Amino acid sequence: MIEIMSPAELARARETGALVGRILQTLRARCEVGTNLLDVDRWAREMIEAAGAQSCYVDYAPSFGRGPFGHHICTSVNDAVLHGLPHDRDLADGDLLTLDLAVSLGGVVADSATSFNIGGAAPAEDADLIAATERALAAGIAAVRPGARLGDVSHAIGTVLGEAGYRVNTQFGGHGVGSTMHQDPHVANSGRPGRGYRLQPGLLLALEPWVMADTDELVTDPDGWTLRSATGCRTAHSEHTIAVTEDGADVLTLVGPQAARSS
Repeated sequence: MIEIMSPAELARARETGALVGRILQTLRARCEVGTNLLDVDRWAREMIEAAGAQSCYVDYAPSFGRGPFGHHICTSVNDAVLHGLPHDRDLADGDLLTLDLAVSLGGVVADSATSFNIGGAAPAEDADLIAATERALAAGIAAVRPGARLGDVSHAIGTVLGEAGYRVNTQFGGHGVGSTMHQDPHVANSGRPGRGYRLQPGLLLALEPWVMADTDELVTDPDGWTLRSATGCRTAHSEHTIAVTEDGADVLTLVGPQAARSS
C-alpha cells in the first residue's frame, strides 16, 4: 500500500518527526560508557508515553523477525547493523551504537536512525562508515522531488556508498511510512535511475542507507531479530523520514538548528 498524505496528515507527520528527532537526540546524549541497553529501551518508552505517542516496535511481528519485537527501540552495537534487540549489555568505551526509532503520533508514523561512538576509543574506520551513510542519506534526500523516480533516489544513495568503497546489501532498505511503519514503496540502497515509482507530493519515505565495512552479507542472531555482518566487521546506519513536497523534500526527523527545509 502507498499512502499519500493530506495537508492535515502532513502536519501531524511533522509533529511525529520532531518527536522522533528529539527522543533520538536525548538518547544519544545520555548514552555513555556503562549505559545498559535495557535502560536505553526504558528511557525511550518513558519519552514515547510522556508524549502520548505509541511505539511501532512493541507488537511488531513481521515475517523476517521472531516477533513480536517486545521493545521500544532498536539498539545495534558494533557488528550489529539492523533490528538490534535490546538486551542486558553495558556499553563499553569505543562501541559503535545505532539507535533506530519509529513512533506513531496522531495516527502518523516517523522513523529515524543514527550511529555514533561511545566514549573516546573509537576506531578510525567508524568515522568513515558513519560519514558514508550520512553522505548517502543526504544524496538520497537531494534526489527527491515531484516526478522523480524511486530509482533516482536509490541510485543517488548507492553511488555514494559505492564510491566510498562499500558493498551494498539491497535486502533491507528504505520504505514508505504513513499510518503504519513499513509500507510500499521499498527504497533500495542501490538502483538504476529513471526506474520505478514516480514520486508525488504527500508521499512519506524513510530513507536509510546502511553499510558494513567489508561485506554485504548478513547473519541473524539467535534472538531472531538482530542482524549482524557475516564477517563480524563494524557497521553504520543513518535514516530520516522525509515528505515529498512541491519543491523537493521536507526532512521531518531533524531537530535543533539542523531542522530546515531541503529541496
